Amino acid sequence: MDTGVIEGGLNVTLTIRLLMHGKEVGGIIEKKGESVKIREESGTRINISEGNCPGRIITLAGPTHATFKAFAMIIDKLEEGISSSMTNSTAASRPPVTLRLVVPASQCGSLTGKGGCKIKEIRDSTGAQVQVAGDMLPNSTERAITIAGILQSIIECVKQICVVMLESPPKGVTIPYLPKPSSSPVIFAGGQTYTIQGQYAIPQPDLTKLHQLAMQQSHFPMTHSNSAGLDASAQTTSHELTIPNDLIGCIIGHQGAKINEIHQMSGAQIKIANPVEGSTDRQVTITGSAASISLAQYLINARLSSETGGMWTS
Repeated sequence: MDTGVIEGGLNVTLTIRLLMHGKEVGGIIEKKGESVKIREESGTRINISEGNCPGRIITLAGPTHATFKAFAMIIDKLEEGISSSMTNSTAASRPPVTLRLVVPASQCGSLTGKGGCKIKEIRDSTGAQVQVAGDMLPNSTERAITIAGILQSIIECVKQICVVMLESPPKGVTIPYLPKPSSSPVIFAGGQTYTIQGQYAIPQPDLTKLHQLAMQQSHFPMTHSNSAGLDASAQTTSHELTIPNDLIGCIIGHQGAKINEIHQMSGAQIKIANPVEGSTDRQVTITGSAASISLAQYLINARLSSETGGMWTS
């Protein structure tokens, strides 16, 4: 499939998700009804996530030609914003337009290609800078793709990325990324997942879905607690995983950020053994309730799968 097929594929519904800062979103809808104008002129559906979070998700969905028309109008608005903020500078000194796509992590392996050949091909043919994030976005199974360049380069780059995504559909269930104001402690109670904000427990349906999915794919039975907090009576147990040395870094993350996130989301303790001379693997011990272990194991496997292009099985 080439980009010509994408543009002419009227029967293909295409969804593009963009992660933008509040200021960027404000530039797009600064005039009352601006998003309505883009929707009417392009013929695509536009949804902007609510909230006062630093990041907002803009979702475009519709026939391919309509979606790309709306996308081009948004990129044009971003370029206008850069130009208006740097009126006294020359065109050569202005920074490139930069945006972030949000895509299922299971599709990133196809996008990168063996040895990075596919992403290099996209960079070379479009002239845009493209960077696929190594880590999944918090509380999700999605990753961000940062794209920078001039307007036409970005549009052509995103078209080529969409070609790859249409040819290689996501594997398994995708937990979409939703920006949150700040990270909060997570508890499981009564079969539901909650984040603690001040004195209140706020239901989090996406985290509940992630927790249930982890339990369904594990060998542990589903457990429910009727208490108003974490089930303190749940029996503590341990589970061991063996992970190749060359993949252990993606579990730990930069300065331990990824393993701390998995610990916070699951409630399980995760201990990585020191390397053993002559061994190519590392022992990982997960300790906690059956539910916590299952969720931690699922998150670790999802992280490994995204790193290996969906080829990892525990």
